[in-house]
Amino acid sequence: MIAFLEGEVVARGADRLVLAVGGVGYEVIVPTRLVADLPGAGRRARIHTRMVVREDAMTLYGFGSVEDRALFDLLTAVSGVGPKVALAFLSTLPAEGLRRAILDGDVAALAATPGVGPKLAQRVIVDLRDRLGGEPDQALDGPLADVREALLALGLTPQEASLALAGLGDADLGAEELLREALQRVGR
Repeated sequence: MIAFLEGEVVARGADRLVLAVGGVGYEVIVPTRLVADLPGAGRRARIHTRMVVREDAMTLYGFGSVEDRALFDLLTAVSGVGPKVALAFLSTLPAEGLRRAILDGDVAALAATPGVGPKLAQRVIVDLRDRLGGEPDQALDGPLADVREALLALGLTPQEASLALAGLGDADLGAEELLREALQRVGR
């Protein structure tokens, strides 16, 4: 595995660069945000890398920091997000903005990425929120926890379930009554 490359920038493109390291020119695909931050041709740069091997290609992806590379790894672990889509996320939003959008459940910010629709954005949020240190929307116990699980089993997103449960804890109702009231709120 190649963890990083440090060498002279030979060429830069819209989404890639060629880095000369020890007499070898490495083509590295990078987020477009990183290209603007790189030094010009003939200057030295350090790029943290991730090599992706497929049966038809070996591709080297580059990042400005170890944290960006770790975020790329998390994104590619989500079903439906390959290296190109993960790179598109990192090209559209800075790493901290991407983390914040995932933790906040901001589907619109994630769906602004080319090639990403609302369903994929929601999947990224659901799959990565906990892994990025996000807290559950509500700390629930008793009947409310059962109702939340039932809403999620019915296909509601965690955000929809939280909206349906908002304010239900005031009444001393059983799980069935709470579920009925939550389902009525979903339809509104």
